Amino acid sequence: MTSKPILCLDFDGVCHSYTSGWINAWTIPDPPVPGLFEFLEQVLPHFRVAIYSSRSEFERGRHAMKVWFFDQADKHYQNDNVVEQLVPRLEFPASKPSAFVTLDDRALTFQGIWPEIPTLRDFIPWNQHLKVKSNG
Repeated sequence: MTSKPILCLDFDGVCHSYTSGWINAWTIPDPPVPGLFEFLEQVLPHFRVAIYSSRSEFERGRHAMKVWFFDQADKHYQNDNVVEQLVPRLEFPASKPSAFVTLDDRALTFQGIWPEIPTLRDFIPWNQHLKVKSNG
């Protein structure tokens, strides 16, 4: 049996909406990005899902992310059976895994051509685009 490839999900800005910004590695005040749990239901049969963040280097940070997932899944599903089947299948590694693919709100896909400095300086994460549009 072949093991599933790893899908690495960045936590802040991909799973956790991160609207309050950084407080510390173990304080996670915001709700999930819409569609997170539906997405997890779709990908878990096909991938090992690793949740990774700068919080991951701290045991308290990894624990806080696990607790956040249980709390948010409980609010989303209001069904302990679904929560107990979904969340324990997530992995919370202390270091970034060697993933098949990673979803991160603060990354560019390297296409074999080095980006220009203005491209790097002008980078805006997806959730900041929403703020720019609502102010414009």
